[in-house]
Parts: sequence; C-alpha cells; structure tokens
Amino acid sequence: ESEKPDAVFHLAAQIDVRKSVADPISDIKQDIVGAVNLLENCKKYKIKKFILSSTGGALYDEADKIPAVEGQPEKPISPYGIVKLTIEKYLHYYNQVFGLSYIALRYSNVYGPRQNSKGEAGVISVFCDKLLDGQTPTVNGDGLQTRDYVYVDDVVRANLLALESDKIGAYNVGTKVETNVNELVEVIKNNLNTEIEFNYGPANKGEVQRSCLDYSKSKAELGWEPEVNLEQGIKKTVEWFKDNK
Repeated sequence: ESEKPDAVFHLAAQIDVRKSVADPISDIKQDIVGAVNLLENCKKYKIKKFILSSTGGALYDEADKIPAVEGQPEKPISPYGIVKLTIEKYLHYYNQVFGLSYIALRYSNVYGPRQNSKGEAGVISVFCDKLLDGQTPTVNGDGLQTRDYVYVDDVVRANLLALESDKIGAYNVGTKVETNVNELVEVIKNNLNTEIEFNYGPANKGEVQRSCLDYSKSKAELGWEPEVNLEQGIKKTVEWFKDNK
C-alpha cells in the first residue's frame, strides 16, 4: 500500500503452448485467476492504465488473413491462446464497468539477448544455445511452419508508447514478415559459422502452421513500427549468447 503506481505492465504468464495443451486447468489457474486478481487490485487502488502482454500468433485463425489484422475473428486453437483472449475480454469488462484504461499488445514471436534457452523458451534462443554447445537441435515438424519474429527492443518500445497513449484496445506488435523455421535455421547457422545439421521431429499439437501480424494499426495509432530486422536481431542475439557461454 505504500507504493502508488499509476500503471501496470502485466507480463507474467505461463508461456508454453505445449504446457497449456498438456494441462489446461493449470493454465487457467495461473493466468486467468492471476490476471483477474491483478485487475481487482487495479480497481481497488485506482490504477489508471493496464498494459497486457498478449499474443497475436496464438489468437488468429491462419485461414482468415495473413498478415493478421486486429479486426479479424479470434479463433485460438490452444488453451494458451484461449487464456490470452479471455484476459483481453476481462480488460474490456474492467474498462466498461470500472473505467480502467488498457492496451493489449498482441506480440508475435519475441526474441533477443538474455532470453532463457531452457524449458519454455523461444526457438531462436534454444537453437543458439544448442549450436554453441555443439549439439544437434531439433526442428518440430517439417520446418515449413512460419512465424513473425520481433526483436525485444522493438517490443519494449511498443510498451512505452502504449503507456503514453490514450487509446484503448488490442494492438499487434509484429513485423509483417513471415519466416519459416528452415530459413531461420540458415540465418542462425550463418551467424554462428557452423555446418551442424538439424534433426526433424514430430509437429506440436495446438500450434498454428502460419503466423504473421500486420502492425498498421499500431503504426497509425501508437506511432510504433519495428526497427530491427531479423538479420540484425539474430546477429545481436547470437553475439550475446556467444559472450555469455
């Protein structure tokens, strides 16, 4: 009670799609109950602004439109995506009924230095770590599944712009560029100057085949667009992993 924050950045979550598929009830307990508890405290302490780290990749149906835009139907095919969408619905409720201002930032696949490469990690950090250890990484599926990789510095900037904005609603934070896993592997291998070949394993349940976000709304209304492309971002990420081995 001694602290009097004006805004809350909510980044805490169970972050693994596969875990959500294996144990959806735990996912609900951690993420939905946790978020609503936070929102109840925001109401109690009259917080002015709530910024949610949501997801873009797990919300949109790839059959509708790629790159995905905020107005298209949300049809998540994993408990992870359902939970994020549910929290966004709660934000709408707290805004309408209690006047809490909010922005939900729908991230694509965030990567960069200091990303945890153990357990529930982003694919780029996992690949970097394994290659630097001389191990053979495994690609899930055929490697043709696409993702939209957005660099962590760009994501931080999106959060700060959201804090300054008086807008309310959901905003995509992505690059509008689709990259498949096989292409990603080549960029990482080139940066590490390695010829290690990758293994291919079974595809993961509950993961979309294609994912890419249109950031036009974020550019128009928040003044945000990505500044770091994949080549630059992976170069910086690989250097960090090299330096911190």
